[in-house]
Amino acid sequence: MHTLQIKDESTSGEILNELLLQFESEYITVEQLIKARIDAEIKRYEKDAEGYRKGLVQSGHLEKRLNKPNKQIDAEKQLYVALKSFKENGFFILVDDEQVDELQQKFFVDESTVVSFIKLTPLIGG
Repeated sequence: MHTLQIKDESTSGEILNELLLQFESEYITVEQLIKARIDAEIKRYEKDAEGYRKGLVQSGHLEKRLNKPNKQIDAEKQLYVALKSFKENGFFILVDDEQVDELQQKFFVDESTVVSFIKLTPLIGG
């Protein structure tokens, strides 16, 4: 297994959240990274809803789940939303300080690889 460190950062470089993901392959695509992240966040949320920090999983969908405790989070829908956001520049990803911009772009995974998710804040009024 290959471990990858993930950081959520603000545009000013402040670290907002960190997590570790494991992959069987030493090369993965950006799409595989986003999918693994969504899966990990859903598991994290299901273990500790109150301790869940904002991530790629959309909080509005989580709030709906609180009102329906037996309803599972739709991982496929969450993945669709995250991939769409990536394509529309809702956030960008840096791998070892270099921006990746294609879902099928591959990169090497090992303990020294650092991935940063940087969510862009929309300007008021536009």
